[in-house]
Amino acid sequence: MRLVIAKCSVDYAGRLSAHLPLATRLLMIKSDGSVLVHSDGGSYKPLNWMSPPCSLALSDPDDDQTDAGVTAVWTVTHAKTADQLIVSIYEVLHDSAHELGIDPGLIKDGVEAHLQKLLAEHIHLLGDGHTLVRREYMTAIGPVDILARDSAGGSVAVELKRRGDIDGVEQLTRYLELMNRDPHLSPVSGVFAAQIIKPQARVLAEDRGIRCLVLDYDAMRGLDDTQSKLF
Repeated sequence: MRLVIAKCSVDYAGRLSAHLPLATRLLMIKSDGSVLVHSDGGSYKPLNWMSPPCSLALSDPDDDQTDAGVTAVWTVTHAKTADQLIVSIYEVLHDSAHELGIDPGLIKDGVEAHLQKLLAEHIHLLGDGHTLVRREYMTAIGPVDILARDSAGGSVAVELKRRGDIDGVEQLTRYLELMNRDPHLSPVSGVFAAQIIKPQARVLAEDRGIRCLVLDYDAMRGLDDTQSKLF
C-alpha cells in the first residue's frame, strides 16, 4: 500500500462529476489498484475514490497548471467505465509504501456472524424471488454482508447488525454509493437488517430509499414460529 500526503485538488469525471478544491489530503493507493482520497475528518469515509479495475498514470502538468503551482497530475481511469479520478499535486509532504501481506478479514462476533449465515440460508426473507449471490461481497471500502438479486434481477446489498443504528445506515449508504458506480451491479438497492432497528436509523434509512428488515434470531434458528418483519 502506498500512502501519500499531499497538497492537491481532485476532480472526478464520468457519470458523476465532483470537485475537491486545493487542500492537504491523504492519497491511498492499494495493491488491488483502488485509489482513495481522505481528509483528516469524516471518520473512515473517503472524500472520493476509484475502485478496481483501474489504472494510474502520472503526467507532467500543462503550462496553465504549472503556472497555478501544480507539479504533477495523477489520472486514475476505470477500465470498464472510463470514469476518471484526476489528482492535481501541488506539493508532496510524505510518500511511503508498505507491504501489508494477506489480511485474514473481519471476524464478527458470534451472533452477528450467525445472523449473516442464517439470512443467506433464508434469503426469501428479503422478499419473494430473491436469490443469494454471495456473502461478504468485497468493495474498495469493505465487505458488504450479503449481495443478492431480487425477482427482477436487480442487485440488493444487505448490511446486517444486531442493533441497527444510524452508523449502520451510513455504512450501507457508502456501499450503495460505490456499488452503483459499477455498471455490472447498478442499480443496487439496499436492505438494512437487524434484530432491533432504532427509530432514528429507520427514519434515515427510509429517507434514503433503504428498506429495513427486522430479524427474529430465534425464529431463524427454528426455535419458534415468529416471522421476521419487512417494512
